Amino acid sequence: MAVNNRQGIRNNVVTSYQNAPTRTVSAGGVDFAYRELGPKTGVPVVFLTHLAAVLDNWDPRVVDGIAAKHRVLTFDNRGVGASTGSTPNTIQAMATDAVTFIRALGLDKVDILGFSMGGMIAQVIAQDEPQLVRTLILAGTGPAGGEGIKNVTKLSHLDTIRGLLTLQDPKQFLFFTRTPNGRQAGKEFLARLKERTDNRDKAISLKSYGAQLKAIHRWGLERPSDLSVIRQPVLVANGESDRMVPTKNSADLARRLPDSELVIYPDAGHGGIFQFHGQFVEKALEFLER
Repeated sequence: MAVNNRQGIRNNVVTSYQNAPTRTVSAGGVDFAYRELGPKTGVPVVFLTHLAAVLDNWDPRVVDGIAAKHRVLTFDNRGVGASTGSTPNTIQAMATDAVTFIRALGLDKVDILGFSMGGMIAQVIAQDEPQLVRTLILAGTGPAGGEGIKNVTKLSHLDTIRGLLTLQDPKQFLFFTRTPNGRQAGKEFLARLKERTDNRDKAISLKSYGAQLKAIHRWGLERPSDLSVIRQPVLVANGESDRMVPTKNSADLARRLPDSELVIYPDAGHGGIFQFHGQFVEKALEFLER
């Protein structure tokens, strides 16, 4: 077996997100920054990320866990992190950009893992480009017009202030419960996000963050769409106490999607899939293999 000296690369296949090089692909006037790891064969899993997130905001345990069996692609949407262009202020335009990125890599069939805002984008892709999507994993997210989604801006501002006042990362409040388990899980998650020390991504700009907040707010005010048109298998996951996108939205998604399965993690918030990363990866792999 050929093993590269750098940890996390085997037979020229990147096996660790910590060492995945950041590449770019140009399409639609945008240079999309992305990372790729896992086997080169099979249907790839495209990760769509949350509000304010860049490449370095994915939990490496989740990425590496899925990449153990599947090709994984993470990327910065237009105007975010190291990707060029200006960030759109609608979920629909973000979905169009995501499809542009996917097609730029020559892919005609993908699995999508969408977390939070990424799950909203994933729903639009599945409705607009059904032939492109094999399966969906929707975590910590909700449907258009979902209950409480319009409050994301207010909550984000509030918890950013809480973070500043307590010298903590706002994600400790936004993603995790305030129970002993939740606090500990938050600290461990934030530590994992710092494992990559080389070639880290650029933080999101305030302008792009504002555009994303506007897009989520609009999504929360939209008329509900007909989710029965999404015929693909869907795994819906969340923590039982999601403050950002209230957990009842996950139950609503699972009820309205024709072929869905719902997983709710106990004593967990918006970041339930990160708190229970081991169980989530096991479930996701089983779902993707089905």
